[in-house]
Amino acid sequence: MFDAALAAADPKVCLPPFLVPLAKAPCAGRTVVIGAGKAAAAMAAATEAVWAEHAPDAPLEGLVVTRYGHGCPTDRIEVVEAAHPVPDAAGREAAGRILELVRGLGPEDRVVALISGGGSALLALPAEGVTLEDKQDVNRALLRSGASIHEMNAVRKHLSAIKGGRLAAAAAPARVHAYLISDVPGDDPDVIASGPTVPDTTTLSDARAVLAKYGIEPPAAVAKALSDPAFETPKAGDKLFGRVETVMVARPQASLEAAAEVARAAGATPVILGDAIEGEAREVAMVMAGIAAQVARHGQPAEAPAVLLSGGETTVTVRGSGRGGRNAEFLAALAVAVEKRCGDVADRIAAVAGDTDGIDGTEDNAGALFLPGDLARARATGVDLTARLANNDGYGAFEALGRLLVTGPTLTNVNDFRAVLVLP
Repeated sequence: MFDAALAAADPKVCLPPFLVPLAKAPCAGRTVVIGAGKAAAAMAAATEAVWAEHAPDAPLEGLVVTRYGHGCPTDRIEVVEAAHPVPDAAGREAAGRILELVRGLGPEDRVVALISGGGSALLALPAEGVTLEDKQDVNRALLRSGASIHEMNAVRKHLSAIKGGRLAAAAAPARVHAYLISDVPGDDPDVIASGPTVPDTTTLSDARAVLAKYGIEPPAAVAKALSDPAFETPKAGDKLFGRVETVMVARPQASLEAAAEVARAAGATPVILGDAIEGEAREVAMVMAGIAAQVARHGQPAEAPAVLLSGGETTVTVRGSGRGGRNAEFLAALAVAVEKRCGDVADRIAAVAGDTDGIDGTEDNAGALFLPGDLARARATGVDLTARLANNDGYGAFEALGRLLVTGPTLTNVNDFRAVLVLP
């Protein structure tokens, strides 16, 4: 099921149907490809392949930035790698070069923007008066606070010279064709990579409210910027967006549906609970454990064998010193909840949780697996799952059990994938 979810979001599969008509359409000027995100390199390679087949003599140039280790070979579109989730100087330089590439284009030119999750940290071009170090400090605080992706990006957009619609503003009057792979709950274009090519629905006031909500004291330059009306982002209705076309080429829902087909083929009933589930990872896990127990004991909302499928992006409020991203945290919490609440049916429950980009937080795993018998194995080997969870050490727990899910970079990103299997 996890493999099927990844395949549905593979850029070389989901992007070409939208690009072929564009490649075949005549363009009097330049075609400049820019992009950012964990899937940016794979999207650039897919774009080159489409042009090679359908417009081999047409000019194509550009630059995309992706996370370290997520690059792939390209011929005409340059790929730069930078840091994620905390931005670095390589991301700042790449974002500046991307902005310069689109400045000065005319109405006969077109920009192909390849946007995917992770682009917000990778397009690290601070607004005037804000330093990269300021942005790094705020990013780290937000990542540890438990803030949602919507909240984090509301702040990021207002501290950037390129996000929150500002890339589209720089490209005007050229026509912009933006192709997005969604990694956010609700598939909001202005949240994916902090919406560099679309109107911003958040305000400076929203950004200040997020920092206040989580008790984050920003650097002086950040506080000053978030109080300056000049730092407000372009909004809907601005004429600069009149020549911007936005297309969603991959969504978490499509990946869940692909996984559901695998479940049906294996004789299990898929139950898609939602593609936009948010909240603390351990609290979402408790809910999932409760639903799994209901399936096992009462055949509701489906008779076993059944699979509970969900996507979205949980959060983790870091209190311990252990290792692990939100998927390892979710699965450790699920294991603890299954042991405490599911009792007689605990050994009928299995699960996988993983980030579809192949990286759970900042670790080297995509997530982890939880299989029948693992609770007994944990007791026998001295792996205290409750203590590990309290220390935010989901990685350590599943490493000890030999259940880490390691894929390496997948070159796509449609957020988290969770499947809880209830056996008959």
